[in-house]
Amino acid sequence: MPPLRTLYSYWRSSAAYRVRIALNLKGIDYVIAPVHLVRHGGEQRQDDYRKLNPQQLVPVLVDGGNVIRESLAIIEYLEEAYPDTPRVLPSGALACARVRALAQMIACDIHPIGNLRVLQYLARELNASDEQKLAWSQHWIRLGFDAIEKLLAERERPGVFCEGNEPTMADCCLIPQVYNARRFGVSLDRYPTIARIDAMCAGMDMFARAAPEAQADAPAS
Repeated sequence: MPPLRTLYSYWRSSAAYRVRIALNLKGIDYVIAPVHLVRHGGEQRQDDYRKLNPQQLVPVLVDGGNVIRESLAIIEYLEEAYPDTPRVLPSGALACARVRALAQMIACDIHPIGNLRVLQYLARELNASDEQKLAWSQHWIRLGFDAIEKLLAERERPGVFCEGNEPTMADCCLIPQVYNARRFGVSLDRYPTIARIDAMCAGMDMFARAAPEAQADAPAS
């Protein structure tokens, strides 16, 4: 029996969230090792975790003796290391490129700008108020969603998900960013395609089990 995989995760990290979705979609067993990004100054800054990931970020996947960092790299690793599980990258070079492009638009161009450490820097070094930080996050989410909505509405392969009728890595990235949009008060009214995809995913157990509030380290409401 293969060793159980460990995902170092924080309940509200959208990067960890997208990996949890991918693991669930592929039916790969794993356990969560919580890393609290705020408590005690941030557990990601403690020596043991810094040895595991010098970036001091989540997620990190430990699969046997292998340590994989960065959410998209983890998802691509799972796709290649476990080829007999359901696919999260479609067949065909063009479709695969479209999925990767959508995933990178979120993981590279929207999410990092509103990441916790960026918001902390804005407050600490630039004296940004809570209102200014909120406006910052809303601006970058809307800018990114404007482009994503257009691409999804005009996609070459329409379907109920980002690419066709099966969830892919693009959906793994989109749903956590929709969660962030709601968290920061960004309305989905002008993003009907994104909203429809989010509603479809919300009805699936694999997405529900990955949701922040479903995590053991989520604070009691």
